[in-house]
Amino acid sequence: MVNQSSPMGFLLLGFSEHPALERTLFVVVFTSYLLTLVGNTLIILLSVLDPRLHSPIHFFLSNLSFLDLCFTTTCVPQMLVNLWGPKKTISFLGCSVQLFIFLSLGTTECILLTVMAFDRYVAVCQPLHYATIIHPRLCWQLASVAWVIGLVESVVQTPSTLRLPFCPHRQVDDFVCEVPALIRLSCGDTSYNEIQMAVASVFILVVPLSLILVSYGAITWAVLRINSAKGKAFGTCSSHLAVVTLFYSSVIAVYLQPKNPYAQERGKFFGLFYAVGTPSLNPLIYTLRNKEVTRAFRRLLGKEMVLTQS
Repeated sequence: MVNQSSPMGFLLLGFSEHPALERTLFVVVFTSYLLTLVGNTLIILLSVLDPRLHSPIHFFLSNLSFLDLCFTTTCVPQMLVNLWGPKKTISFLGCSVQLFIFLSLGTTECILLTVMAFDRYVAVCQPLHYATIIHPRLCWQLASVAWVIGLVESVVQTPSTLRLPFCPHRQVDDFVCEVPALIRLSCGDTSYNEIQMAVASVFILVVPLSLILVSYGAITWAVLRINSAKGKAFGTCSSHLAVVTLFYSSVIAVYLQPKNPYAQERGKFFGLFYAVGTPSLNPLIYTLRNKEVTRAFRRLLGKEMVLTQS
């Protein structure tokens, strides 16, 4: 069967059967996108401009913020166009680019969150050796590994997904071009793609999440065993744990959902949340729970006020 989607692209259905809901979602998505742009840009600027934030965890946090900026910009503009008007089409090339970047950045975030959990493990469980173990060169290496793994995963999975024989109606039951939605659109045999997605889910979702849980299990054990002073260090981990919970719960709901209409409809909400919600909440979580970031923001405001008055 010839891939009939190439000349005309796809139709992204989203919640087109609920026009009133689309208008509400437009406002929510637009507001979340603005918060994402402002919040994550602010964290990157603070991490660069404030010398007190030149630490490994803030280096990884700035990577996460840059990733979230790219992640949302890949899909939100197209999503807003589809939510606002009747035109819900996306070209085959646009869908291909969106799928490639979405896969790459999503995988990178899974690995990066695992790296950040390792950083918190060393900070709490090996505080005297933290500077020796988590040195700047290792930070760059770990961040590079996360980005490279994301790129490799996308290079492997994107072509096989786009080569599927898609049904003539070309209606993607989702907001964005994602692997599960494109597999459901196929009118041919998808066994290979489903196995590929299952294997990728194990290595990119299950294994990293397991490592994160093991790290936080060790952190909790160390806090309970040693002394109450560790409780303050453990408090710095709560922001990361909240981000992990939000991101992984929504991604798992999308990629490991059962095959039934109710699960698919619910999966659209979860997909919308991890594509739009978590990137806008991440800066808020880290700013409110991280006193160093809050103080850096106040110092930056103080300098701006001084410059303005002078």
